[in-house]
Amino acid sequence: MNLLLQTTHSNLQAQIAVTGSKSETNRLLLLKALFPAITLVNTSNSDDSEVMEKALIGKEEIVDIHHAGTAMRFLTAFFAVNEGREVVLTGSQRMTERPIKVLVEALEQLGAKITYENEVGYPPIRIKGQKITASKVNIPANVSSQYISALMLVAPKLENGIEINLVGEITSVPYIKMTLALLNDLDIKTSFEGNLIKVYPKDDVEAKEMTVESDWSSASYFFSLVALSETASITLSSYKETSLQGDSALVEIYKQMGVETHFDGNKMTLAKVPDFKFGDVDFELNNTPDIAQTIVVTCLGLGIGCHLTGLHTLKIKETDRLEALRIELTKLGANISVTNDSLTLIASNRINPNIKIATYNDHRMAMAFAPLALKVPIIIENAEVVSKSYPDFWEDLKILGFNIAELIA
Repeated sequence: MNLLLQTTHSNLQAQIAVTGSKSETNRLLLLKALFPAITLVNTSNSDDSEVMEKALIGKEEIVDIHHAGTAMRFLTAFFAVNEGREVVLTGSQRMTERPIKVLVEALEQLGAKITYENEVGYPPIRIKGQKITASKVNIPANVSSQYISALMLVAPKLENGIEINLVGEITSVPYIKMTLALLNDLDIKTSFEGNLIKVYPKDDVEAKEMTVESDWSSASYFFSLVALSETASITLSSYKETSLQGDSALVEIYKQMGVETHFDGNKMTLAKVPDFKFGDVDFELNNTPDIAQTIVVTCLGLGIGCHLTGLHTLKIKETDRLEALRIELTKLGANISVTNDSLTLIASNRINPNIKIATYNDHRMAMAFAPLALKVPIIIENAEVVSKSYPDFWEDLKILGFNIAELIA
């Protein structure tokens, strides 16, 4: 499905309820599988969370998680400690190109039995669930935090818990802290001092209702829309001013791009600052790499430059996001360069109209580029990919007054 996006105005006024955080939902779904007394509210309606839930309650030998990277990491750990269960964990073609070796080797240190069905280091993998008694593991600290969170989430059900020694500089600390906070909410004892994480064993938890906060990564597209608007006041729910999600850094980041944020209970209102003086920006995104696409597209739309660093994990996402950004932004007329962990955009007021943006089976490519329709008509290819994290995205843009037309290929 290819969509033509355009709008005749850039005065944005709306109230929008955003789906629950995929990051929180998938962590809590795994914890619910381990501790059934938990009940969950406001869970994500994303493809990734639906795939995760289906895998956790299913009995199939072959578990296909499609494009869901979080599910691949979390389920690898879950099935490894599920004594007596044997599965083959697989996914899409892109998933078979995304590395899993670091997590597999960490689990093997604990005594897990995992083999590769095809290429060493990549899915599909065959997992034979074991009773795990070892508790100490070393893992590189600069890899995806999902590897580390996967170990932490299954740790309460290990006989001796876990001690994770993070080797080197730690990446995406907020996501590690999110996992710790969710464990603590269930009265599971943890500690995180220096580069050592400890999670203690717990047989059971008391019945408890857990409410999932709405997704901050999804909110990023509304920050971008407000920044690119003439005037705007968009109210989003349900959000916490003191959030567990790393992407809540958007509040401070977008202050530098003319967006004010106000909280009232569980609602967050984004407003355009009148007569804001824009200038080039420089952000280190080691803890928040998922919002890099949104930020650079916002900068293009504002006619300002940016230098973004800390982006090394973007090369192993749904696509090589750095290269994808370089290609698509160049089509729009941008002067952009990328390295293995950074991106630089040169300020320019030029944006080519009616450009087809390839999405590379990556939901964030589709949504990050959509706000540019406030500046020029733009075509988003394979727009249905947003269902991976935000199925209602296009309908919510219509609430804001966007004209969205499906094109016949």
